[in-house]
Amino acid sequence: MRVLCLFCCLFLLLSCDWLATTESKTQKLVEDELRSLDWNDVDQYPLFDGCDETASKAEQRICFENTLLQNLAMHMEDFNFRAEKDIQTTVFIDFLVEKTGEIRVVEMDNDAVLREQLPEFREVIIRSLRSLPKPAPALKRGVPVRSRFRLPLELTTN
Repeated sequence: MRVLCLFCCLFLLLSCDWLATTESKTQKLVEDELRSLDWNDVDQYPLFDGCDETASKAEQRICFENTLLQNLAMHMEDFNFRAEKDIQTTVFIDFLVEKTGEIRVVEMDNDAVLREQLPEFREVIIRSLRSLPKPAPALKRGVPVRSRFRLPLELTTN
């Protein structure tokens, strides 16, 4: 009888995992999958019309950056900036491409001389980025995600 009780107790202790619900097993699988994902990388970069979505990630990034810079340069040509002193600096613009494809400036690092000489520069950059054609958002596992970029913009006046 003792052997039977010992066997039953041992069986109950070892079979707990067998009795786990499907929901808890699914939850564990989802948690393991989420831990294994690289959240700092996307499967597909944001794409403007004319960029090939079947191209490699490197080509997609190049197409996105080149299209962004070309459109930004076209919008910037409409503005005449005048500075009293020569300026030679690099401005770093951090922006997001939202899940909806909208572009939003997060931060702009510029020095005091630039702010003093061209106080309207920040607003012009923000307005120019907002007026760009809306790209398709970045994708992670086929789901649109927000992505962050840093654009170095070299300014030289003379």
